[in-house]
Amino acid sequence: MATTNIIPGESWHPDIHPVPEPSNVQVDGEAVESIILEKRIGERIKHLRIRKSMGLVELGRHTGLSASFLSQLETGRVVPTLRNLTRIAMVFSKDLSYFFEPEPQTLFRVHRGKDRVRLPQSGVPDPSYYFESLGYMVPDRQLDPYLAEFVPGKAGPGAGQDPRPHQHFGCEFLFVLSGALEIRHGANTHRVEQGDAIYFDASTVHSYACCGDTPATALIVTLQQPTPALEANSSRGPSTAPALRPRSLPGNALRPQSAKPAVTRNAG
Repeated sequence: MATTNIIPGESWHPDIHPVPEPSNVQVDGEAVESIILEKRIGERIKHLRIRKSMGLVELGRHTGLSASFLSQLETGRVVPTLRNLTRIAMVFSKDLSYFFEPEPQTLFRVHRGKDRVRLPQSGVPDPSYYFESLGYMVPDRQLDPYLAEFVPGKAGPGAGQDPRPHQHFGCEFLFVLSGALEIRHGANTHRVEQGDAIYFDASTVHSYACCGDTPATALIVTLQQPTPALEANSSRGPSTAPALRPRSLPGNALRPQSAKPAVTRNAG
């Protein structure tokens, strides 16, 4: 067994252990097999083959390996040599490291109804709608889904005030779950009822208002990315349209973009 010699006058750290001599190290065979199984090399080979709609015989022709041997590779009954694994990697235009890198984790989040937070329209003393984020637990999300409830008599037809307009980058999708809504998009006004759906450019000023005697509910999904039309206009030169900036939802608190817009990205 190796020993540690401490030279007088030098400091010694008890948490630093001497490296054992190579002759005293023995790799555990079960540990080796466990590491190989964790890489799931056979499953990765099968995944590549199926994605290319390739059979074992065809893969065998490309690699020079028999179909039976490839079958044993995919089921984990044999372990490929680096030479054979390289042949397979070249067929699928993959680097050899593909079979040893950690597998990416698939995104999957469950948002329980009891955990959602109901928030009012921001920037107004008497909100005309309330909403709940359906994707707040997803980091760096590409779209934002919301469940919104619009209160009758607060804004729109027959109310004492007009709905406050807003705009943002990207597109927006709205599906009416119950009731009726008046949607203003630019200079146009549209009435939508239960079962109706709309998809529109959210960089155009828009607003919503309940136009019935009962509350209206809707599923709203926003995609916070510049639309091709907006990018094309910006490439032509300066525009007189209001500047648009992508916004985010900081936790459970919402902040209006300015004094004029009524809603942040959360409800449109």
